[in-house]
Amino acid sequence: MEYTQLGRTGLKVSRLVLGTMNFGPQTDEADSHAIMDAALDAGINFFDTANVYGWGENKGRTESIIGNWFAKGGDRRNKVVIATKVYGNMSPDNSSVWPNHDKLSAVNIRRAVDASLKRLRTDHIDVYQFHHIDRATGFDEIWQAIDVLVQQGKILYVGSSNFPGYKIAQANEAAARRGGTIGLVSEQCLYNLAERRAEMEVIPAAQDYGLGVIPWSPLHGGLLGGVLKKQAEGGRRASGRAADALNDPAVRTQIQAYEDLLDKHGLEPGEAALAWLLTRPGVTGPIVGPRTAGQLESALRAVELELGEEVLAGLDEIFPGPGPSPEAFAW
Repeated sequence: MEYTQLGRTGLKVSRLVLGTMNFGPQTDEADSHAIMDAALDAGINFFDTANVYGWGENKGRTESIIGNWFAKGGDRRNKVVIATKVYGNMSPDNSSVWPNHDKLSAVNIRRAVDASLKRLRTDHIDVYQFHHIDRATGFDEIWQAIDVLVQQGKILYVGSSNFPGYKIAQANEAAARRGGTIGLVSEQCLYNLAERRAEMEVIPAAQDYGLGVIPWSPLHGGLLGGVLKKQAEGGRRASGRAADALNDPAVRTQIQAYEDLLDKHGLEPGEAALAWLLTRPGVTGPIVGPRTAGQLESALRAVELELGEEVLAGLDEIFPGPGPSPEAFAW
């Protein structure tokens, strides 16, 4: 496994991030523990979760599964950089939200971090991430709440998720004005070959402010994982975002060209899509969310995969990025 610094921090993290969103809803606790053991054995030390994972009436279940794994001992907790998130409400149906029980008010941040610590069965969270922007709460209030939690030793670093570039700038400028606050150190954003809009504003902002970029959905909901070949061979059919995208003939043609290019070079689509992200400036490591141990093994091969210039040029031709800002939309 390769390691890198998380943004401008001294924290060393693996180039692959273990995503845990499937733990609970799709993968039972025993298999989830087996996947985490396999990830740790392979050198993955960066695990990502969120307080709402588990979904519906099981919100918080994923953190509890991880906490039970930590409790098995074997130095598991000390070896893992654990990142979780705050923002969403924890009510089962999303409709009965009591005031101050969601988003990024100081009240909810304090309540949410204590609940996550309890479920994770740990005394601190390494990277505490804002799951979304909160338009109703100013960054001075947010940073004041975070400063207290850092002083208490409950969290060490703070990251963002799904932030636009200007909010990354606002957040870190507000932190700089306060003094003594390190500000955001990472941004977790939607970024993959099929969705490259982050290159226009989000990734440049993250690089300028020293944030590590952590792409989520690196296979774009399975669209980049060889979906057409699997369908042709009678395998698992596309669902969700991938199925919706393939209803567009232009997208289907694009994905066919992608799979044909990689087949020509003897490459597996899912592994190549992850390897491409590892070549991108500013990227710390993509989040892989395996449902099975076999899917984890496939993701691990991407770290060793080197994409040649011909492949990289072909991928850019099939999936052209938006170009830099402001040239992408102006001159």
